[in-house]
Amino acid sequence: MVNNKRHAFIFDMDGVLTDNMRFHADSWVELFRDFGLKGLDAERYLVETAGMKGHDVLRYFLDPEISEAEAARLTELKDFLYRIVSRERIKPMAGLELFLDRAAESSIKLGIGTGAGPRNIEYVLDLLGIDGRFQAIVDPSQVEHGKPAPDIFLRAAELLDVPPSACIVFEDAIPGVEAAQRAGMKCVAVTTTNNAEAFSAFENVIQIIDDFSQLSPVELCEMLTEQQPTTQS
Repeated sequence: MVNNKRHAFIFDMDGVLTDNMRFHADSWVELFRDFGLKGLDAERYLVETAGMKGHDVLRYFLDPEISEAEAARLTELKDFLYRIVSRERIKPMAGLELFLDRAAESSIKLGIGTGAGPRNIEYVLDLLGIDGRFQAIVDPSQVEHGKPAPDIFLRAAELLDVPPSACIVFEDAIPGVEAAQRAGMKCVAVTTTNNAEAFSAFENVIQIIDDFSQLSPVELCEMLTEQQPTTQS
């Protein structure tokens, strides 16, 4: 019998709780276009940097030596663009609300570990109507290193008082799956940003899904010792 009181689910936010990564990508492309950056489109952003915090995206594409102050300013500008284009389009992933209900009923602790900033977290959770559901929310400002470093997920586990080996991370981005693996956590991969094949190299991926509609929280906890990923049909 699995003791669900000692298990936790830690969710990335963008691309997992809601299918919104395209809005982020389009906003970054618009921002970088003003700087004359050529050769960047939404697909390249999603493949190469989805899941990273804004400062790291700016260092990757724009300037490795960008100052903290300038990175913060440009990240907030990009986030402003994102909130404008996404406000009427943010919806919960299919099956999410029922899945969260069943997890809570099974005494599974719930947390968020995201590369988004506090304003975007509040914005998304409010639009989804699920603010208040999570016992821990960790963003990059609370740790030293963002994804693919494991810091965000390890901090979430610490706040939830659950060992990493008893946590399951839900991620859509490669840096996030890598962060979960480095944290010693199993992962459910969501195919909003990458296809199923992109996750095949990760031993910590125990299931690959399109949405939450066919997931059982209790069965996932029972899968923690499994190694091979399966694909939801």
